Amino acid sequence: MVKLLIVDDSALMRRQLTQIFESAGDFEIRLARNGQEAVEQNRDFKPDVVTLDINMPEMDGLTALSLIMAERPVAVVMVSSLTEKGALATLEALNLGAVDFIAKPGGTISLTIDVIKPELIAKVRAASKARIKGKATPLKGLATRMREDRESREKVAARPLIVRRGVAGDGLVIIGVSTGGPSTLESVLPQLPATFPWPVLVVQHMPAAFTKSFADRLDQACELKVVEASSPMTVEPGTIYIAKGGADMVVANRGGKLTVVPKPENSEFLWHPSVELLGRSVLEHCDPTRVIGVMLTGMGYDGADSFTEIKRRGGRTIAESEESSVVFGMPAELISRGGASIVLDAVKVAAQIGVWVNRV
Repeated sequence: MVKLLIVDDSALMRRQLTQIFESAGDFEIRLARNGQEAVEQNRDFKPDVVTLDINMPEMDGLTALSLIMAERPVAVVMVSSLTEKGALATLEALNLGAVDFIAKPGGTISLTIDVIKPELIAKVRAASKARIKGKATPLKGLATRMREDRESREKVAARPLIVRRGVAGDGLVIIGVSTGGPSTLESVLPQLPATFPWPVLVVQHMPAAFTKSFADRLDQACELKVVEASSPMTVEPGTIYIAKGGADMVVANRGGKLTVVPKPENSEFLWHPSVELLGRSVLEHCDPTRVIGVMLTGMGYDGADSFTEIKRRGGRTIAESEESSVVFGMPAELISRGGASIVLDAVKVAAQIGVWVNRV
């Protein structure tokens, strides 16, 4: 049985969520109406997973999350609204230690809650097996770090792009990531220097309302330019493209130039934006020997087949290690297929990418 604490100030939402998890049959459930009760229940009930609302009276979700992660770290899945404000708060929650999130349905809850039922149960079950990394990052510390990152980027902005022999910007890095991804990407991507000569395409499973805010947040922390691929864009060296949520991202050849193209979600694939679909399009339009595929933390097997094929055709691939993964699902699937050139902790991924790019 998974011990689950549901935290929401809405009695209707608490009831609907309770019914969802009771129907699954393997959850022991407790309820909390606000952040203060959540902190107390985390101490007394000792849940395996907490679903946590953000906007609550007495104590909001972010404050409660900070206290929970400082006192008794536990897997937390945020239940967030599909608004810009909700997206920003959710990204902050992920930085503070939440392992995943799900978008709270709009409109009449009783009519829309079933839409998220399978995803919610799957995410909470995955969270119950997640590796919890401990205390939250203080808000002040995060603001200081991002300011320092911004200042560093400004200092290097005037430097010319270093293009080494054999590295003319025609190589490509693709990254697939899901549960636990935002905080992992915030540790990996800022390590890439402003002189990095290849474009980077990132597929993070995330709703449409979140990816623009996430790209903007990464742009503040990275030396490379970070953009949401919300429309067809010619792929440029030294730029990071975040796949737009609510769509799939592929690459195509337009006028002789490699282009990222958002497309409606393809029902053939289970997860979106789809890592597998991006990988297949890369195989179709790029030289695999000049592709680096990186599979980071996440549940499921999205991208494992296409990344394995990239390696088989001469490309290089990295799977995040079990030790550093929040959920060792996607990397484990790549490894089990023989598709990982190397297995590394997340903190070593950027350096390995740099070594490979410089040797091409």
